[in-house]
Amino acid sequence: MSFFERVDQGIRRSAVWRSLFRQPYPRDERSRAMAVMNSVWLHIHPVRVRQHAVKFAYTFCLGGLSFFLFLVLTITGVYLMFFYVPSSNLAYTNILEIQSEVVFGLLTRNIHRWGAHLMVFFVFLHMMRVFYHGAYKPPREFNWVVGVILLFLTLMLSFSGYLLPWDQIAYWAITIGTNMAGFAPLVNTPTKLLLLGGIEVGQNTLLRFYVLHVVFLPLVAALFLAVHFWRIRKDGGISGPL
Repeated sequence: MSFFERVDQGIRRSAVWRSLFRQPYPRDERSRAMAVMNSVWLHIHPVRVRQHAVKFAYTFCLGGLSFFLFLVLTITGVYLMFFYVPSSNLAYTNILEIQSEVVFGLLTRNIHRWGAHLMVFFVFLHMMRVFYHGAYKPPREFNWVVGVILLFLTLMLSFSGYLLPWDQIAYWAITIGTNMAGFAPLVNTPTKLLLLGGIEVGQNTLLRFYVLHVVFLPLVAALFLAVHFWRIRKDGGISGPL
C-alpha cells in the first residue's frame, strides 16, 4: 500500500470515527453535557446525579435490579425458545428434554423461573419504595401510572409463562385464572373465549399464552420501560427525600 493510500484510508477512518463519536473526549462541564446529549445510549442518563440518588440505602437499586432481571429473562427465554414447542402433545416432553439433554438447559430454565419470581418481588418492592418516598407526587404522576402498568405487565408475564410447562399445576392454574376472567363485568365472555381460544383449556390456549409470553407482553413492557426511563430523565432524575 502506497503512502497516499494509507493517508486516504486514515482520513476515511477518522471520518467514520467522527460520525460515530461527534464529540471529543469530555474535559469540561460543557463537553460532558454535549457528549451525553449527542449519544443515543447516554442521553437517557442525566448529566448530573443528585447525591441522594447514588445512596444504596435510599433506592436499594430496586428499579435497576428489576430491569436487570428483565434482561436476564429475555436472554434465557430466547435460549429456551430454540428447544420449546408450544404443542399440547409435546410441551411437557420438551421441558423434560431441556432439563436433561440440552446443554445448560436445567440451569437456564431454573434461572428463568427464579428470575421471574424475583422480578415480581423486586418490582413490588420498587413500587413500595416509590410510594413510601412520595415519588408519585407532582410532577411524577404520569410516571407513577406507567410504573403501575409495568407492575401489571410483570404479573401478566409471570402468569402467561405459568402455562407453558403444560403440567397439572399449570393446567389448573390457567383454568382458575380464565374462570376468574369470566366473571369480569361487561367483557367476561369475550375475554374468556379470547384467552382460551375455545370453551376449554387446550391447544389454542397454550398457543395464545405462548404468543403473549414471548412476543406481545415483552414488546409492550419494553415500550413502557423506555417511557419510564425517559420520564425519570425529564422529571429531574430520582425524586429526593421528603
